[in-house]
Amino acid sequence: MKVYEGGRGLAGAQVTVDGAPLDPRFDVKRFSPMGFEWTYEGDGPRQLALALLCDHLGDPQRALALTEDFMRRVVADLDNAWLLTSEEIEAAIA
Repeated sequence: MKVYEGGRGLAGAQVTVDGAPLDPRFDVKRFSPMGFEWTYEGDGPRQLALALLCDHLGDPQRALALTEDFMRRVVADLDNAWLLTSEEIEAAIA
């Protein structure tokens, strides 16, 4: 089970997967040149949704197809500091 964590610090919004930086997956689609954000609907949260789904699913095209709904239902509702497990992501997209 993977663990995804997000928080804000002096360097801005940072997200990790099992303690390592999460790839923003700009190679799939660049929604936000500024990187990740959450707690609202927009380009930064959309980039985070895509990155989380790409990492979790291992299928960039499926991740892209699910990004908008996942951003609205999950990422927009995350707290300033948050933790998600792969099981929680799977439940959200089921």
